[in-house]
Amino acid sequence: MDRLETGTWQVPSSTVQDFFPRGTKYCVCIPVMNEGERIKQQLSEMKKLTDQVDIILCDGGSTDGSMNRKYLATTGVRTLLTKTSPGKLSAQLRMGYAYALQQGYEGIITIDGNGKDGVDAIPDFVRELDSGWDFIQGSRFVSGGKAINTPKIRWFAVRFIHAPLLSLGAHHWFTDTTNGFRGYSRKLLLDERVQPFRDVFNTYELLAYLTIRAPRLTYKTKEIGVTRVYPAKGKVPTKISHFHGNIGLIKIIFKTLVGGYNPKIQNSRSA
Repeated sequence: MDRLETGTWQVPSSTVQDFFPRGTKYCVCIPVMNEGERIKQQLSEMKKLTDQVDIILCDGGSTDGSMNRKYLATTGVRTLLTKTSPGKLSAQLRMGYAYALQQGYEGIITIDGNGKDGVDAIPDFVRELDSGWDFIQGSRFVSGGKAINTPKIRWFAVRFIHAPLLSLGAHHWFTDTTNGFRGYSRKLLLDERVQPFRDVFNTYELLAYLTIRAPRLTYKTKEIGVTRVYPAKGKVPTKISHFHGNIGLIKIIFKTLVGGYNPKIQNSRSA
């Protein structure tokens, strides 16, 4: 395993509960925050996949009882990370990625913990990582993908605003850039020109940044089909508010497009 230089990493403080030793070359990091029965159902579906991936929960501080340790020990979860310092989604991901890289995983798959994504696609991400791809974006809009009950305004925003703008910055065509179902190679995340372990990544910045940064640095990038299902009725499971959340996403997009999150590297060319 390569020796990690973690001295400059900015990673949220957390508690670590390991239920099992590392068992696979890849892991799935699942950011969660009070997901209740949704994450329980998802873990039940993922248990059949634990021979291919280790499951790491990246909890933002859930208070709904869904992260009960006795329960999690029966689900196939390998590790529960619980963030104990401020920060939202990107902070949870930094916490999970840092742990995974320090544990020696060769690649990391991420999937939301709200039950919207079809976990049966996880072996597809494993195959793509094995084939040498560095950034694999799950998409409900490409061959093999399914978009079920997607709210019309969300469908429009992804297809005609978010994805085209990030594709422009990435110099690579994407169709589903808000989708958190992704795969990253160890090599990509450890590249000094990427540097994901910075406090500037706190909310949704890291997702937009990696979408642009990976192809701009000529890492092997592709989309694969995944299924995303929204409830036919009732509240949409999301942490993004309709107004302030979407305004924040637009600000993040434009900051990403102008290189606002790119690391400052001495004596090194950055894309």
